[in-house]
Amino acid sequence: QVQLVESGGGSVQAGGSLRLSCAASGSASCMGWFRQAPGKEREGVAAIDTFRARTYEESVKGRFTISQDIAKNRLYLQMNSLKPEDTAVYFCAAGTLYAYCSHSLNRDDFDVWGQGTRVTVSS
Repeated sequence: QVQLVESGGGSVQAGGSLRLSCAASGSASCMGWFRQAPGKEREGVAAIDTFRARTYEESVKGRFTISQDIAKNRLYLQMNSLKPEDTAVYFCAAGTLYAYCSHSLNRDDFDVWGQGTRVTVSS
């Protein structure tokens, strides 16, 4: 059973940075970050697949970086140049249902979710 706990959210000014951390237990085929803004559907932000390929939602490319610390079993999301539209609850997610996943930001490929950490970006 995979368990995920996110941390690192907070309130920052536009242009600022935050690093989200996800402490994971267990194993997964893919890991990723999703976010859900008020009144909006949850969307994929960044993911690392079974083969360690990284996929980013278009709006965060060049600003966000997903990474892993395998030794610590942690997943990170470095968020730079934050914009007000990045405001959301960010969720760490893991896909465990399939042996492999590839370049996926599809919610259906992720079956384990963290509690979420809030990110608020002000103008």
